[in-house]
Order: sequence, then structure tokens, then C-alpha cells
Amino acid sequence: MRNIIIKNAKEIVTSTGFSKKAGEEMKNIGVIEDGSIIITDGIIEKVGKTKEILKDFDTEGYEVVDASGKSVLPGFVDSHTHFIFGGYREEEFNLRLQGATYMEIMKSGGGISGTVKATRDATKDELFELGKKRLDSMMEFGVTTVEGKSGYGLETDTEIKQLEVMVDLDKKHPVDIVRTYMGAHDIPVEYKGRTDEFIDYLIEDGLLKVKEKNLAEFCDIFTEENVFSIEQSRKLLSKARDMGFKLKMHADEIVQLGGAELAAELGVLSADHLLQASDKGLLAMRDSGVIATLLPGTAFSLKEDYARARYIIDNGGAVALATDYNPGSCYTNSIPLLIALGTIYMSMSIEEVITALTINGAAAVDREDTIGSIDVGKLGDIIILDAPSYKFLSYNIAVNLVKTVIKKGQIVFDKN
Repeated sequence: MRNIIIKNAKEIVTSTGFSKKAGEEMKNIGVIEDGSIIITDGIIEKVGKTKEILKDFDTEGYEVVDASGKSVLPGFVDSHTHFIFGGYREEEFNLRLQGATYMEIMKSGGGISGTVKATRDATKDELFELGKKRLDSMMEFGVTTVEGKSGYGLETDTEIKQLEVMVDLDKKHPVDIVRTYMGAHDIPVEYKGRTDEFIDYLIEDGLLKVKEKNLAEFCDIFTEENVFSIEQSRKLLSKARDMGFKLKMHADEIVQLGGAELAAELGVLSADHLLQASDKGLLAMRDSGVIATLLPGTAFSLKEDYARARYIIDNGGAVALATDYNPGSCYTNSIPLLIALGTIYMSMSIEEVITALTINGAAAVDREDTIGSIDVGKLGDIIILDAPSYKFLSYNIAVNLVKTVIKKGQIVFDKN
């Protein structure tokens, strides 16, 4: 059944729009009181006041969901994750709690390289089962579309293995997966001291084979001190763009390297992290239309200062929020935690946070024309909260309020 009517909602938060929202626009979330939604063949056909929408409408052939006393929102879009990986790094996390820094752990052979070995050793079936379990958890938090990055192979065969697992999961799991090739996540042991050669390898082997197999839509790189320089990042991303990839960046997370400026120069779709980004870089991103995808869970986990969401929004920029779910620096996919951090520690209003998790999250994966809002013609990706108002998302701190998840007009999760 892909025909469904959601009726009598206390409120519908539409996040209405077909493009990203920036600055003051991020507060406009389009609330309809006593609303209903009609989804036909998985597509939103009507949305508005219940009295108007259901007047003389023949409900035969539709599943009817009574949302009385509940708030209804678009499905959340988690636009930055690394959810396909083998192994775990619980020892490393506890070392950080005792004072070791992320970069110290990387230099001692830990960090991403620890996950690389486990992911190289894992079979596709093992990664598929792990990925399915993680997607199930995301869906319960209201996520209906997720971006997944490779990056735990650092050699082409394993990168392809990760992406192929995502292809298989996308076919079999309700949550839609947007795939990103991130062979440039770290420098593998075999290329230590030869980073320029590794970039050439990624271009001539990784990018080429991933493109030939049509396994990824985006290319991403970790632009950071002791990882990939501005020049190396420019080279890889420029080549990727020439080959037809859309571009993303990990930028200015730990050191102010000029990643935000490069993101603006290249016109990437989104630049992510940005904890150390300069005023100049953030304003240049705004002027180039680059979305700032902020990852407060990572700052929380690493005990770092949060990215300057307030500065970006107040100066007319567009912000998306995502979990950065990964095995090392942020082992959580909790949307309620993300909302709490965004509102309490980043001084975002709950309206801005909702925009960042819906239409702007969709824009950060180039899907704003089909998802991210409750608008006629978009996919019927909807969540129903066990609460009468969207404001409970921030008020009921870090508690999952999602009762029902509807994907393409079909109930895929319901908490009785």
C-alpha cells in the first residue's frame, strides 16, 4: 500500500520549499494546524487543512492514519555519515577520555587506519548485515534518506566493496542511500610520505573505477593538516568534477587550513565540519551558495568547540545538520542528541534545526526537489511524533519522539 491519508494532525510542519534556505529563511517552517496529507502512489498529492483536503475525497484504496494530537514533519535527512565499516574503536574512545587527542591517536597508528584493517577484512555479507542494523536504527529516529561515504578501504577494491554494499542496501531497505566516494579519507600506511602519489592513485584508479561502475554520486576528501593539503584537495576534487562527480569536503575541522575558502572556490555542494573555519571562508561559502553541513555530535564526542552556526545563519548562510555517524570520532546516529546539541550549545532555534535536518539536509545531497519538505509532488517521506508540537523535539531533551515513519507512502516503522 503506497496510498495513505494522514488526517487530523495537531500540526503539520511542512518545511515547504524546493531549494535550500539560508539566513532568516531558516526560521520559516510552514506550520499547518489541524492538517491532513494525501499520498498517492508514494507521492504527496495534497496537503492542507483537514476540512479542505478531505472534503468529498474518496478514501477507498487508502490507508488512513489518524494523527490527532500529534505533530507531523518531513522525514529527516542525515546528510553526512560513514555507516558502512568493520570493527569498532572503543579503546581509542576511552583513551580520548583520558586526554589523548584525535591527532595524537592518528599519529600513533590509530584512528581511521584501525577501521581500515577491519573493513578490508570484512566480507560484503558481514558489512551488509551491519549496515542493515544501522539503517534500522536510523529509521527509528525518523531518518528517511541518508548519505553514506566509503573511506575505510584506502585502496580501490575495499572502497568499491563499501559502495557495492550500499547499492545492495539501497535496493532492499526502506531508507534511501546517497553514495559518496571518499578514498581520500586518510593516507594508508603503504603511501606514508608519498601523499601526492596517493592522490594520483585515487584519480587514476579509484575515481575511474567507481565512475565506470556508477557506484557514487559524490566525491569527498578530508582536507586537514597532516592529511590532505589545499593543493592536493583542489587537484582531486577538480578531477572528480571533470569526471562528473558532485563535490563535498571535510573542511577546517581541526586546523584552520583554508578549506572553507577552497569549498567556495570550487563551488562544492556542501563543506562539512567547519569548526575552525575563518570568517572570510564562511562568507565566501555563503556567496558561492555552499551549504555548511555542521556535525555537532563530533565536536561533542571530541570535546571541541562547536561550529559557528549562529554566525553562519546571521550572515545569510545555509546550514544543514548531520550526525557524522562513524566508528571513531562520533559513534552515534542519534537525531535527538543532534537536536539537543544544535539548540542548546549552538544557539540554533528549533525551527532552524528542523530546516537543517529537512530541506537543507536534502539540498546537501542534491535531493531538495524530491524530498525534505511536505510539498505536493514530492515523495511521501513523513514522520509522526508522539507529541503535539514540534517544539517538543528540543523540550524533551535527547528523547526519541518518533512514533511512525512513512517512506514513499508506506508505513515502515510504527512504535505501538
